[in-house]
Amino acid sequence: MHLPDEQFRAGHIPADLYRQMPPGTDLRKVVIVQEAPRNYKGPILLALVVTAGAVVVLLVIAFVVQVIAASMIAVLSATCGIGYTLNRTGKRRTASRRTPSKRPTRSRPARSRNRYRK
Repeated sequence: MHLPDEQFRAGHIPADLYRQMPPGTDLRKVVIVQEAPRNYKGPILLALVVTAGAVVVLLVIAFVVQVIAASMIAVLSATCGIGYTLNRTGKRRTASRRTPSKRPTRSRPARSRNRYRK
């Protein structure tokens, strides 16, 4: 019995509420209304929107900082001769190009020993 009219037709009244009714109350006309269970869709949606908004704000800040830094470098390199270079080519090792481990070789001098000053 979830709906008030079902309770009305069945004449059902919980015992704790039955004791609270004033004497002379017609129990056939009493309808018990319960509060609906809490809906969690709103708070969950709000948390997702706040999180997404924070991520978007951080991305916009990062983009603006990048644009400002690039424009500062461009202005400084054009006016003061200062340059800034990003070197993205690094040594990349692959498994097929590795050489077997050998003893370390001694570095050789560019000139023979008799050419060095004494």
